[in-house]
Amino acid sequence: MNRLQGKVALITGAGGGQGAAEAYLFAKEGAKVALTDIQFENVQAVADKINAEFPEQALALKHDVSSEEDWIKVIQAVVSKFGPITVLVNNAGILATKSYKETNIDYWRKGLDINAWSQFVGIKSVVPIMEQAGGGSIVNIGSLASIMNAGGFNAYTASKGAVEAMTRSAAAEFGPSKIRVNSVHPGAIATKMLTDTITTDEGMKAVEAGIPLRRVGEPEDVAKLVLFLASDDSTYITGVEHIIDGGMWFV
Repeated sequence: MNRLQGKVALITGAGGGQGAAEAYLFAKEGAKVALTDIQFENVQAVADKINAEFPEQALALKHDVSSEEDWIKVIQAVVSKFGPITVLVNNAGILATKSYKETNIDYWRKGLDINAWSQFVGIKSVVPIMEQAGGGSIVNIGSLASIMNAGGFNAYTASKGAVEAMTRSAAAEFGPSKIRVNSVHPGAIATKMLTDTITTDEGMKAVEAGIPLRRVGEPEDVAKLVLFLASDDSTYITGVEHIIDGGMWFV
């Protein structure tokens, strides 16, 4: 308990799945947590649940992560409510599954804007606040799909590959300011993104059979890793890709 006591965290895409699990665990560990999502009703429900158990620790905000203007407004609201942001989790993202033949420039840009540009502009916007606070931790959520062969996920893998490269660059640039930047690359995790892709019991069993631990991960599994990277337990770790996939990558 209290591994994040005194920290202020901003978590994007927190209306469900991994983001919601991260927000709950962060609040449980003592952080003030700002939850953002384009679906405000969803993120407000998550914040209400957190505040019922941990009063006054969660703030819900509507947020288009692809908009730099929205980032500025959200950060101002969080600082006004809780004080300087010391943890940023770039969790928001969408799946893009069209083939090369089906992908056009609008589809490509949407995937890159929401999955990669959003993280870049989020870092750009929050770093001045962290510098004033004396440092911080940024955790970018990538995907195992950018590391292993994943046909049919072209715009998605490109966007998550950008996250991986951007994380290393940001870690080098902002390390002197005591700002750590790491990425987390989940494999098959039991979220809506997975069930929208694997729609049958047979398909899910096939996925599980390819994982050495013989199960898909839970959002809480990812949240625990993100918590570690956000906390002072990882103060000498930066610029690293952290795979969490039940051993899938090594098979």
